[in-house]
Amino acid sequence: MLDRERMAGYLPTLLAIFAHPDDETFRPGGTLALLARRGIRVEVLTFTHGEAGSCGGPPLCAPEELPTVRERELRCACTTLGIQPARLLDYADGHLQESEPEPMITHILSVSREVRPQIWLSFGPDGLSGHPDHIAVGQWTVEAFQQAKNVAGLYTVAVPHSLAQELDMRQLHPVPDETIALSVDVSFVWETKLAAMRCHASQWSSSPMMSAPVERQRLFFGREYFVRAAIRNSAVDFLPDILKGYLA
Repeated sequence: MLDRERMAGYLPTLLAIFAHPDDETFRPGGTLALLARRGIRVEVLTFTHGEAGSCGGPPLCAPEELPTVRERELRCACTTLGIQPARLLDYADGHLQESEPEPMITHILSVSREVRPQIWLSFGPDGLSGHPDHIAVGQWTVEAFQQAKNVAGLYTVAVPHSLAQELDMRQLHPVPDETIALSVDVSFVWETKLAAMRCHASQWSSSPMMSAPVERQRLFFGREYFVRAAIRNSAVDFLPDILKGYLA
C-alpha cells in the first residue's frame, strides 16, 4: 500500500489536530512515535499556546511567560516523538468555543491541502475530558472532514469504559469498549513517550496520574485507543497495516 501511495505522489501522512500543547503526547504520543518510525509523516496542528494551563508545581515560570514555555515544550515533544514540528496557532486558550467555526475550519483545510494527509486524528464529541476547547476542535475537525474529500479517514483519541472503570478515572469521558477500532500497545516506545511527556514539564504536576505508581501509569499511558469516526476509503487507511504488530 505504501509503495502505491508514493507512486501516486502521496507520502503516507497523518494530520493530528488538537487544542493545546501536550494533546499530541499524553494520549496518542506513543502511536505517533510508532508511525514516525515506520515511515509515516506525522503533522500536528495546535490551535492555542495553552496559556490557561498550569505553570507547574512549583511554578516553572511566571504566567505571562507560559505561552513561550509551552511552545518550547511542544517543540521538544515533537522532536522527541520523531514527528514534524507542530504548526502552532495563537487562539485564546479556554475560549475556542467562542470562536466562529468557519475560520477554524479554514485553518484545518488549508493545512490539509498543504501536507496532503490520508488520515486525520483529533478529539471525539466529548473531547476525551470534556474540555470545551477539545470539544470545539473535534467539532471543527468533523465539519472540515466533510469538505476534505481527499482525506480517507478520521480517527479520534479515546479511553474505553473498561479502562476508565478499572482506574476509577471519573474525570474522563470514556467510550463503549466496542467502539474502539484500534488498541495500540506502545510499550515498544514507552521510554520515548515518557520523555515526550517530560518535555511538557509545566503540565506534569497538573495530572494526578503523574504521581501514580509506575504500574498504574503504564496501564493508562502504555496502551492507546482510537475510534474510527469516519472512513471514505479503507484501502487508503494505512493505520491498521502499519500498526498491525502493536494491536491488541
